[in-house]
Amino acid sequence: MTRDGDYFVPLGTRVAKARRVQADLFVSIHADAFIKPTARGASVFVLSDRSASSTAARWLATRENRADLIGGVNLRARNREVASLLLEMSTKSQIMSSQIAANAVLGELRRVGHVHKPHVERAGFAVLKAPDIPSLLVGTAFLSNPQEEARLADPRYQRTVAEAIFRGIRNYLRDHPPAPHGGRV
Repeated sequence: MTRDGDYFVPLGTRVAKARRVQADLFVSIHADAFIKPTARGASVFVLSDRSASSTAARWLATRENRADLIGGVNLRARNREVASLLLEMSTKSQIMSSQIAANAVLGELRRVGHVHKPHVERAGFAVLKAPDIPSLLVGTAFLSNPQEEARLADPRYQRTVAEAIFRGIRNYLRDHPPAPHGGRV
């Protein structure tokens, strides 16, 4: 967990915390919003090594990544410093593992409600860019949709969605156990 209350944590700090504890998987959980109030359903994203898988995915990633500009940090300046060859190799491996985990989570979310897209989406969310940690972003529903906003306020629905995410993560880790490391789990 990156926080214990309702306050902003810069995107890079979230990933840094996961690295510090040698996390085996990074999961960012959000409620989505879109320009059309009819958008609905849960979504699961992994990093795109090219471009976003849809216009909505690109729009959401751009909007979310701007949160760091508001928080005072511009990640783009830091990204230029990364050695491109090692980054490419690590990122390809991270995306493959992330895709497997994301498929497991999306499968469980599909069992409890509507999903926005029938497949895992790809986009350049900043929180997905840790080349050494499989990472996924789960959009639980769309706050811009009044019906979904009401459901998200219901503790029973929150629990149902959280349990589906948990089952997907559990299934992924059961089928793809992480390599042992000397750090905390």
